[in-house]
Formats: sequence, structure tokens, C-alpha cells
Amino acid sequence: MSSVTHIPVMLNEVLDALDVRPGGRYVDCTLGGAGHAEAILERAQPGGTLLGIDADASAIERAKARLAPFEGAAKYLQGNFRDVGDICRQLEFAPVNGVLMDLGLSSYQLAEGDGFSFRSDTPLDMRFGGDGITAEEIVNTYSEAELADLIFQYGEDPASRRIARRIVASRPLRTTAELAKAVEQAVGRRAQVNTHPATRTFQALRIAVNQELASLTTALPQAHGLLGFGARLAVLSYHSLEDRIVKEYIRRESRDCICPPGLPECRCEHKATLRPVTKGALKPTLSEIAANPRARSAKLRAAERITEYAA
Repeated sequence: MSSVTHIPVMLNEVLDALDVRPGGRYVDCTLGGAGHAEAILERAQPGGTLLGIDADASAIERAKARLAPFEGAAKYLQGNFRDVGDICRQLEFAPVNGVLMDLGLSSYQLAEGDGFSFRSDTPLDMRFGGDGITAEEIVNTYSEAELADLIFQYGEDPASRRIARRIVASRPLRTTAELAKAVEQAVGRRAQVNTHPATRTFQALRIAVNQELASLTTALPQAHGLLGFGARLAVLSYHSLEDRIVKEYIRRESRDCICPPGLPECRCEHKATLRPVTKGALKPTLSEIAANPRARSAKLRAAERITEYAA
């Protein structure tokens, strides 16, 4: 039995953003530790149901154990959230009253997964579902310029070129400890800074390995398409690029016209189908951050469907 404690981020804010009600049908696109799923099911009783999706098979098994008291009310499927629309329609789980995407790593992945954290020495894998390129392949085969671009774009680290140069000079790198050491050698470590200097590099590699931004871009319209009238979409992001994608999607789908500025009349025939229900992005309270430091970068955005479900 794992000793890891999973604390769902911004739990009350998520429940309110989804407007969870008894008898509702909900989708948790990134099940993780199932903390949000458990709370959604509790509030949705009697009669509420939930479909949990996760690329990690071990997350599905943990969720089944945690949600056992809701037997019959919860369904599970191992898969990537970018396919949420196809998954729900295949399972005849649509329309729904709410869809949640929590884009952060679960506590279990950080503690037990290969490559996600430099706090324990594990192989440089970082894949959520076990398919595709690994972080080890990236750090050992990408050119210095490619690594620098990746770390700058996805990690937003101004020292990306120095880090890439040191990674290339330190090859081969096989474990998290080896990579963390190379990054620390490149940029040093300031005593007054709490975060490890390799944090952004690890984040960038994880995003690249799992194609997280592309998956989010694909998943948003699919989740939107599952919503019935008055249903809610809520997204917890932990990275400025993720948040920007969510912000722009909600903004676009909340407007009647998306024509380029300057046209004398609307030609796009686009109609608003969403209404923002959060004023900007909600952030965790200082007390939550103190109790759960992993919540510090979280941002929550939500929107409500204002048109009927289109099968």
C-alpha cells in the first residue's frame, strides 16, 4: 500500500465551478489520485455518475479502490484525455453535466513514477501511458539547439542554452539524478530560491514527452461538444502555456463573431456557445498553498454551455 497522500487542488472551487448537483453525469478526464472524482461523486448523490479517464493504468486501479463505495456510479477507462469525445460517445456517456481537466501531475506520479521527480533517482521515462518517446531519448539524441528551444519554450527557462550545453556535455544521461546534477552544474543553485534549478527542465521534458499542449488543444473542443445546456467545463492548469490555451479557447467560444478586425461585416457565422463562469483565472488561497505547495501555480478557468447539446 502506497504511503503517498493525495491532496486534490482547489477542491471546493472545482466543485463550485462545475456546479455539481445530485443526479448529474460528470467526466474526470485526468483521474490521477481520484480526489476530485470522489468529491464530485459525493456531491452528485443520489443518482450521480462519473466516468474517470487516465493514461496511467495504476491510476485507474487506485481510483477503483478509492471509489469503491460508489459502486455502480463510477466507470473507468484507460486512455488519453485528448480522445475524451470519442471515449464518451462509445460508452454512451453523453451529454454530460460537467467535464473536469486537471492538467497537473498526481502525487503518485511524482513519488512513484519513473523520471517525473529529481527527489528520487529513477530512469528518465516521464511517459504517462508507456507509449512513445522517453525523456532519456530526448536528452541523449536531441541537438543542443533543439534541447535549448524545448527547455525555453516549455520550461520558460532563460538559462535554457547553458542547460542544453551542459546536458550535451554530460551525455549519456540515464536517471533523474544525473539530469538534475547536469542542470545544477549549468546554472548553480541559489540558497534563497526554494525550487530546484532543474524544475523547469523536468517540466519541459514531461510536456514534450506526453505532447501535453497538443493533447489539450485537441481535448477542449471534444469536451465542449459533450456538454448539455447549462453544463460546465472546468480546467486546472499549472503552466502559462496551458492556461493561455484554455483562456483563448473560452474567449473564442464565448463570442458571436471571430472575424479578423477591420472587416466591414461578419463573415464567419460563428455563434457563442459558452459563457465564462470564472472572472479570469481563479488561484489557490495562501492557506492552501501553505498546506499543499504543489498548488502554488494552479489556475482554474470554467465556462458554461449556453446552447443545446448537439449529438
